[in-house]
Amino acid sequence: MAAVNVTKKEVTRDLDHCDIPYYVSEFVEREVGNDYDSLRKLGSLIDKLSENKKQLEEQVLTVSSEVPKRIQKALKNAEDSKKSLNRLLEEEALLSDSIDSHLLKAEPWMEELGVLISQVEEIERHLSYLKWISRIEELSDNIQQYLMTNNVPEAASTLAFMAELDIKLQESSCSHLLAFVRSTVKFWHKILKDKLSSDFEEVLTQLRWPFVGPPQSQAFGLAAPASAPDVYNNLETLFCQLLKLQTSDELLTKPKQLPEKYSLPPSPPIILPIQIMLNPLQKRFKYHFTGNKPTNVLSKPEWYLTQVLMWIGNHSKFLDDKIQPILDKAGSSVNAGLEFSRALVMLILEKLAADIPFLLYDDALFCHLVDEVLQFERELYSVHGYLSTFPSCMHILSEESCFQRWLTVEKKFALQKMDSMLSSEAAWISQYKDITDVDEMKVPDCAETFMTLLLVITDRYKNLPTASRKLQFLGLQKELVDDFRIRLTQVMKEESRASLGFRYCAILNAVNYIATVLADWADNVFFLQLQQAELEVCAESSTVSQLQLGQLASMESSVFDEMINLLERLKQDMLSRQVHHVFKEVTDAAKLYKKERWLSLPSQAEQAVMSLSSTACPMLLTLRDRLLQLEQQLCHSLFKVFWQMLAEKVDTFIYQEIIMANHFNEGGAAQLQFDMSRNLFPLFSHYCKRPENYFKHVYDGERFDPAARIQIATDCDVCSGAFSAARMSTAHG
Repeated sequence: MAAVNVTKKEVTRDLDHCDIPYYVSEFVEREVGNDYDSLRKLGSLIDKLSENKKQLEEQVLTVSSEVPKRIQKALKNAEDSKKSLNRLLEEEALLSDSIDSHLLKAEPWMEELGVLISQVEEIERHLSYLKWISRIEELSDNIQQYLMTNNVPEAASTLAFMAELDIKLQESSCSHLLAFVRSTVKFWHKILKDKLSSDFEEVLTQLRWPFVGPPQSQAFGLAAPASAPDVYNNLETLFCQLLKLQTSDELLTKPKQLPEKYSLPPSPPIILPIQIMLNPLQKRFKYHFTGNKPTNVLSKPEWYLTQVLMWIGNHSKFLDDKIQPILDKAGSSVNAGLEFSRALVMLILEKLAADIPFLLYDDALFCHLVDEVLQFERELYSVHGYLSTFPSCMHILSEESCFQRWLTVEKKFALQKMDSMLSSEAAWISQYKDITDVDEMKVPDCAETFMTLLLVITDRYKNLPTASRKLQFLGLQKELVDDFRIRLTQVMKEESRASLGFRYCAILNAVNYIATVLADWADNVFFLQLQQAELEVCAESSTVSQLQLGQLASMESSVFDEMINLLERLKQDMLSRQVHHVFKEVTDAAKLYKKERWLSLPSQAEQAVMSLSSTACPMLLTLRDRLLQLEQQLCHSLFKVFWQMLAEKVDTFIYQEIIMANHFNEGGAAQLQFDMSRNLFPLFSHYCKRPENYFKHVYDGERFDPAARIQIATDCDVCSGAFSAARMSTAHG
């Protein structure tokens, strides 16, 4: 049996690839095995094997008879394919020879035909050239005919079509044709523009344009009111006809551009009718504000800035009521008021670009110019709806030399302002000291003035056109905050001997206020946008760690974090000094209380009424006075931190220096409990509902065994348990 089992385990060979004796033995083992009763199945097995043998023999005979036929068929197919291939090769050779012979015979014809084709193509080019000339001449004749019949609208439309053809021909290399088309467009454009401009100006004159007086004095022009409809109809007709000349005007007129250093945004040319309407105002501007005119004074930029604002305001109603409907009817997307403002602002930009180089090194004049320009921009955007995508004065101020000078002057005047505010007699006094609701932060005047200064600086640079320029101003603000912090630190050190004094507390309030405001600003959309811009700049720099980049990207930090952290550190240092000072006064006042004879005090039953220990009075009076003093001098948030820090130190002091350092009888424990619960804790009850929560060492007696208080008293054991037991005894008594 063991041998048989071993044999079974060793049967792992592939039966399809073993020798016959082995296969037979394996077959018998598999079919019969050790079950001798299965020998009865031998007959059926023999029949089954015989049937399998017969099928295999038939398959072998079939295969042996079919294989030669298949091979013979494959060979025949191969022979046929070979013959077909040879035949195709012979045909290909004949065809190739025939083609070569044909090409040889046709070569002279091809040369002659090529010459003819080249001639035809040249003729076609000439014909196309002549067609273009004919087309332009035809359009030119049409314009002439229209003008002869006084059909100006059709003439303008035809000229517009000719200008479009000019644009289509710009990619052509036919320079003479381009010159011919351009000269033709120029010729008719001048004639039409002169005629329409003259008529348009005449209509404007009838309307008493331009309106140099205030809006309420404008008559919108008509000496004879009965003729008003005709004049306005003429205005609309001429305006639309001039609009049709816009394409040709843009082709022929190169707009005046300021140098690239000003980085003005691209903007389309001013539409032709608005240009004509602006002509008298441009002449007035150049007359008054260029050359040696008494109105052209470098120290008075407000003169021309105010004049432009007045012109915009004086004409806005007419543009909205009369011109905008014409543009809408003509299908134009132009806003008449904005187009008018944009053209006048370009006069300002040219004037600034010319004047600023003469002002750069005069701080007073330059600062005055910047102030006036910023005021002009504010009114332009807020009152007249000017768009930030248009060229503005901020592009001129953003030019490198001008911008650096602006930063320098801004810093200089800010530092002067800081010197002034800190040296003022009212520097450390809150201007809202008499108004309780407003004076919750108890902000000294210097801190509020400084933050107002920062806010004004933000307002001055927030409309700069590029983020990089804004970030430079943000850097200036951070520098000013750090400088102000250093100044506060210097004053604080001078006042450190009187850390509870009014000025020291005012400095602390100032530090807290600045840190609080900066934290609020960090959530402002404007500064969040600057943070994103700073992130993009830092990502391109290798000086910033991946951790810092991640913090910036996740908005975990802010642009003012570094400044806020420094201010918070200064605040904590100053608070710690105050707490230490008051705590020292309290411990000095508690010397007699520490030496109280706790072991020999009468019990509660022996006293008619419990009263405060006389030795505790100096300590508690000192605490009361200092808490009241600092509550009046510190803002609420600072005072809250102060009294909590002080309570923690007093708690530890009483626990370690009085409770743990003395021995108590029952009367002493009750007296200490009375002093604490009826006198110390109420001092802090003005600032929280459960002051005992801030004196956990003193109040928490659950760690001691109340039942041991008698033993503690009699054995003069450590009094921590005695005090807790006495408190619990009083509570249950």
